[in-house]
Amino acid sequence: MLAADADARELTDGSLADGVSCDDAGCVVEAGGGGFITQALRGDALADDCERAVLVVTARQPPIDCAASVIDLARLRRQGALALWRKRDGFVVDAAKPNGFDRPWSPAAAGEGETDSTIISRPSPPRARDATPSETDLQADD
Repeated sequence: MLAADADARELTDGSLADGVSCDDAGCVVEAGGGGFITQALRGDALADDCERAVLVVTARQPPIDCAASVIDLARLRRQGALALWRKRDGFVVDAAKPNGFDRPWSPAAAGEGETDSTIISRPSPPRARDATPSETDLQADD
């Protein structure tokens, strides 16, 4: 499988998991360019993932106020495997089965529109500033 991407590693190569952290709630990987991409396997992981990640992949229903971009089960069923490239304002998506694409073994669903080829990232929450006063600002009784 990896050979199709000019990657000589075997599927059992341990380096494929470098930088990936998983537990029973899901997996997290740091994205190139900053931020985290998560796979939420349990519903209780979604709140934390939606708050901290730039992209969440999940089969569960994400909270309506999820701050991360989400690839959900409906999109995966509709478009199949997705390849993502990070761009300045989000991700560009190349779907195995773009919306509206008709194949004899997998016909396009009625009402499918144009290809959904982007995932626009929601703005990242501002980072908290360190409010610790500098030593020069401290007074003798502080």
